[in-house]
Amino acid sequence: MFLFDPTYLMYMLPALLLTFLASMYVRSTYNRWSRVATRSGLTGAQAAQRLINNGGLYGVQIQGIAGKMSDNYDPRTKVLRLSAGVGNSTSVAALAIAAHELGHAMQDAEEYFPLKLRAALVPAVNIGSNLGWILIMVGLFLRVSQLAWLGVFAFAVGAVFALATLPVEFNASSRARRLLSDTGLIVGEDEQRGVNQVLTAAALTYVAALVTAVMQLFYFSGLAGGIGGRRRG
Repeated sequence: MFLFDPTYLMYMLPALLLTFLASMYVRSTYNRWSRVATRSGLTGAQAAQRLINNGGLYGVQIQGIAGKMSDNYDPRTKVLRLSAGVGNSTSVAALAIAAHELGHAMQDAEEYFPLKLRAALVPAVNIGSNLGWILIMVGLFLRVSQLAWLGVFAFAVGAVFALATLPVEFNASSRARRLLSDTGLIVGEDEQRGVNQVLTAAALTYVAALVTAVMQLFYFSGLAGGIGGRRRG
């Protein structure tokens, strides 16, 4: 319903534009480097298995997952899930993505604090993202600023989660670059450039998510603050 509010569009247009540009950059970068095979000739799954063995992460299992760019690491089950486009491909993009997700497995094994913090925020995010909307809407409808502000604070957990995600993703990408280079899975400046571009493009999506969450928070804060202002007037 906020799309009909010019003020909402004013707040969100920069975030929406950034999200669109990041999405376009991810697709174009992935499509480009998914057509460039690595000199190692290893698939994403084979590269991940080699990195698992080299890193001593023997409890990590590799499984396939449906979809495109749906790759992820689940710290609860110690499972690295790779899509067919990554697990079965010998491309530069495939190895970059597989190594990035394995970077999360290394974080998990080392009990990397930002990863633990992000995981701890998940329940609060799930509750706050849903409850926040309700409290804000009810507070605006009833003209109860305290209720609206409570919704804003609940919704703010999502922005905190987006912020906590940045060091986790940036660190995983840094680990991926180092792993691929140190093990010789990526050789030459062209392959290294491809890995950097793929990982940078992915990082931009998380930056866009943070900007979106923050701008929404500013908008809702303005609405909640406006209730009190109108009452005092």
